[in-house]
Amino acid sequence: MNDRFLRACRREPVDRVPVWYMRQAGRYDPDYRKIKEKYTLLEICRQPELAAEVTMMPVRKLGVDAAILYSDIMNPVASIGIDFDIVKDIGPVIHNPVRSAADVDRLKPVDPEGDLGHVLETIRILDRELGVPLISFAGAPFTLASYLVEGKPSKSYMRTKALMYGDPETWHKLMGKLADMAAAYLRAHAAAGAKAVQLFDSWVGSLAPHDFAAFVQPHVESIFAQLADLSLPKIYFPGVSSGELLPLLTDLRADVVGLDWRVPLSEGRRRTGGRFAVQGNLDPYVLTAPMDVIQAHARRLVDEGTREPGFIFNLGHGLYPEASLDKLRELTEYVHAYSAQKLSSSEVSS
Repeated sequence: MNDRFLRACRREPVDRVPVWYMRQAGRYDPDYRKIKEKYTLLEICRQPELAAEVTMMPVRKLGVDAAILYSDIMNPVASIGIDFDIVKDIGPVIHNPVRSAADVDRLKPVDPEGDLGHVLETIRILDRELGVPLISFAGAPFTLASYLVEGKPSKSYMRTKALMYGDPETWHKLMGKLADMAAAYLRAHAAAGAKAVQLFDSWVGSLAPHDFAAFVQPHVESIFAQLADLSLPKIYFPGVSSGELLPLLTDLRADVVGLDWRVPLSEGRRRTGGRFAVQGNLDPYVLTAPMDVIQAHARRLVDEGTREPGFIFNLGHGLYPEASLDKLRELTEYVHAYSAQKLSSSEVSS
């Protein structure tokens, strides 16, 4: 297996910078769009052979160093009693929102084998067939809570914050249940063959640092504490606009922190105390530029990222549907070639 990604997660030497892209199995790929003409996202997830195929497509087409499981952060919440659909051009729509202590009380523990066996079977297939590590993932408590409380995606998070500020006891009970769900779900993924796990906290950057510390951080820390005995790399991505939260992460029992494009890699390392490998952080919309401009941005990131061990080239968030598959392939090849030359030169000079 190509273990370049795993070595970078552990801040071990690599021959070139590993590359993968958030949402790399997605709508920018014409072959994926054809599959989506027949099946919804959740229908693909319920068919392990098909979900595995979609997961492997970008590995074959782009030459990336890791696969990320084709799934959705909402998948496990059905197992705990949430009725939802993923609606085109909207996102998750919750039919029974969580807005009271009684709503939280009715949520049951997740049952990965009983209710999510199709996800675990997909991981088992990929464990047999992939030549690169598989990253599995879960949604972090705040990001999931924002959907469950609001009932759909939000820009203001008004209902979510109203519950957080107005009924902290209910809020922490909800967050505790979501944290336990995420930990159990990721543990089951590891047992099925995932080689790394990532916790996506896409919208936590909407919080002030003191609110993150009081209302969210204990539950994020609980997840990683529950997974601490697992030897596989663990990644926390605190989403967009989260740079001010980074100094609060220094005691997190993770191996890698993902950075959005607003924070320089060196500054992200400084704010987190130099404890983690870093992943990121190209602005996805740089991919709209000519290839020489894309390469210049990539070169800057590689130069900055390789100053210390533990750098994984990725985006600062996910790929958008209009992204060019050809540009992504060329970008991957460029990062590999340029970083190999740079790392080789560094070894000679040292």
